[in-house]
Amino acid sequence: MQHALLAKRLSDDVEMPASPSGFDRRDFLKLSAAAGGGLAVSWSPVASAADAAPAAPKPPADPAPFLRILSDNTVEIRVNRLDFGQGALTALPMLVAEELDVDWKQVRASLAPAGDAYKDPVFGIQMTGGSSAVPNSWIQYRQVGAATRMMLVAAAAEQWKVPAAECKTGSGKVRHGKRSATYASLAAAAARQPVPAQVTLKTPDQYRIIGKSQGRIDAVAVASGKKNYGIDQRLPGMKVAVLLRAPTFGGQVASHDASKARAIAGVVDVFEVPTDRGGTGLAVIADGYWPAKQARDALQVQWKPGVGGTVSSTALIAQYRDEAKAPKLVALKGDVAALAGAPKKISAEYEFPYLAHAPMEPLNASFDLKGDRATVWAGTQFQTIDQMAIAQTLGLKPEQVTLNTLPAGGGFGRRAVPSSDYLREGAAIAKAWAARPGGGAPLKVMWSREDDIKGGYYRPAHVHRVDIGLDAKGQVLAWDHAIVGQSLLKGTPFEAFLVKDGVDGTMTEGVVENNYAVPMRVRISHPEVAVPVLWWRSVGHTHTGFVMETLADEVARVAGQDPVAWRLAKLDPKKHARHVAALKLAVDKSGYGKALPAGHAWGVAVHESFGSVVAYVVDVSVVDGRPKVHAVTAGVHANQVVNPVAAEAQIQGGVVFGIGMTQPGFAITLKDGVVEQSQFSDYSPPRMPDAPVVAVHFVPSTEPPTGLGEPGVPPIAPAIANAVAALTGKRLRKLPFDTLA
Repeated sequence: MQHALLAKRLSDDVEMPASPSGFDRRDFLKLSAAAGGGLAVSWSPVASAADAAPAAPKPPADPAPFLRILSDNTVEIRVNRLDFGQGALTALPMLVAEELDVDWKQVRASLAPAGDAYKDPVFGIQMTGGSSAVPNSWIQYRQVGAATRMMLVAAAAEQWKVPAAECKTGSGKVRHGKRSATYASLAAAAARQPVPAQVTLKTPDQYRIIGKSQGRIDAVAVASGKKNYGIDQRLPGMKVAVLLRAPTFGGQVASHDASKARAIAGVVDVFEVPTDRGGTGLAVIADGYWPAKQARDALQVQWKPGVGGTVSSTALIAQYRDEAKAPKLVALKGDVAALAGAPKKISAEYEFPYLAHAPMEPLNASFDLKGDRATVWAGTQFQTIDQMAIAQTLGLKPEQVTLNTLPAGGGFGRRAVPSSDYLREGAAIAKAWAARPGGGAPLKVMWSREDDIKGGYYRPAHVHRVDIGLDAKGQVLAWDHAIVGQSLLKGTPFEAFLVKDGVDGTMTEGVVENNYAVPMRVRISHPEVAVPVLWWRSVGHTHTGFVMETLADEVARVAGQDPVAWRLAKLDPKKHARHVAALKLAVDKSGYGKALPAGHAWGVAVHESFGSVVAYVVDVSVVDGRPKVHAVTAGVHANQVVNPVAAEAQIQGGVVFGIGMTQPGFAITLKDGVVEQSQFSDYSPPRMPDAPVVAVHFVPSTEPPTGLGEPGVPPIAPAIANAVAALTGKRLRKLPFDTLA
């Protein structure tokens, strides 16, 4: 194995180049450029997407791409993910630091570029999503730390002519008796040691860093405004590009007049480029964002309607309601014959709108094309896929594209797009610009808030129809569940192995698990709709969790039982021990059952997603026809919590994010193919007065971590709805909530 580069990385401050982007036979996803454009995918059985972590520890990775020891004995750790607020830039270095035996104050961190070494150990591509950063790299990053420590010990033992087993490590030093050496002084020699084939990882009783709250490694930079995000990227001579897209998805330019736009000071060029979904648009190049935007506003364009030119939300929901009466695809087989003669029945229809991601930092990417090389800076969740898409658009090979990962101001799934829409569009603009007279300067392609809300990708709209038959005592005899909505995966590289018998598993997650063990049948329909859709924070659980937990509450009430008692009676104590523990913790810490102020009520929900169970007990009143959430108590089972303070923040953020789904105006609607919302003024996120007091409690565990970025979202809306039902008797079956006045 070559260690010259490792020695360089371990012993000085030279910037690390990206690793090659080749794909070997062990990849989970086999990606290649398809003949007709896009990406082709094939299956390689290295791991299952459902696996929470590799089945067995693999030999440690070569530490070289992951860390370097600097001359001042600090350690910089490369993070193979995007950090867009969830704290991966802190949590993953904590794993390395724990096994490396360095003090936390000695640790620095940076985001890794696209590279083969940085692939997710389970998914086989470099990515951030599915709340998988810590769970999937739990062993990987600890092994990197342990392997490096062993190499340093071996180097010291060789120099001192003593057995390695007699050497101790701590605080970034190797010790033997009265002798000690800093890691920095040993780095070059350690780089010449072989990477150990096996390492012994610490046991939980030995942890000094894991499980102890650590402030975000970039907290000072964030708080002081010094942290650079993608939108802050600056290069000498850089120009800014904005793109005018058609008002309907896939629309094309029929004709245009750019004379007024070109007359604006600072505008350099205007030209036509291809856009997502087969459309075309007009790119404006200028000296800065403001002249580019002014010029775009001055363009006069006639458009050809796109593929979605006739979609209207009202008609679409009516179609979904009709399809929900008899869906043809079966996701879960079950005998529901008992419905016909059931003494008691519940019939419920639920409606969920399209939702935009609307991250605080709009989409952007910077491009620098030089000959047969391209350097790109972007806050991407899909480095492997996006690197290939950019290369394909530019007519290059992936290894000719250096894709640097920059921090992002939120994403919620929008920066993990199988089509790589915003990066393909950006690359197309950069390529055309490089070929224009006077073109070729570095280019930052920027989206506005309006661009993303009106022309982005959306959480699909859904309709659920559920018929439940109960006996005279309220026991469930049959549960017939229908779901209608667009497939997230159809037409993507993931369809081949995540769509089974026509059923997109992201639509039914949270239902087909049937945690309450009722006689259940689940059928679905995937209508073809020309609206681009994409996963949204917690994916299918955003709607399935609401349906299941509000109906669980309703069934409990019909049975004359307390909703908590009903859940605890229905959850298998062995199979669902984590559900039980999380729910009991939330109940115990909240004071559930005690008297609340007049006009207040308790609401409860518990839901599992991405391997973690979150239970909420909420205190809610109704003010001016809207639910007011006063307090939320969370019981969370996420196994070993690596950084408790960050994990707490993730749950708190999930609460506020989930409350947003319930509030008036939080819906994307279409009329004649055009999205009607455009800004936070008419697609309003939750604001500070909407944020309740949130107390978060974790069930103690030393089992490998499960996800935390998304599981805090699904249970909050149903918990609020259940409290409203307790107060008013009204069952809320639509998000956002209708007025209660």
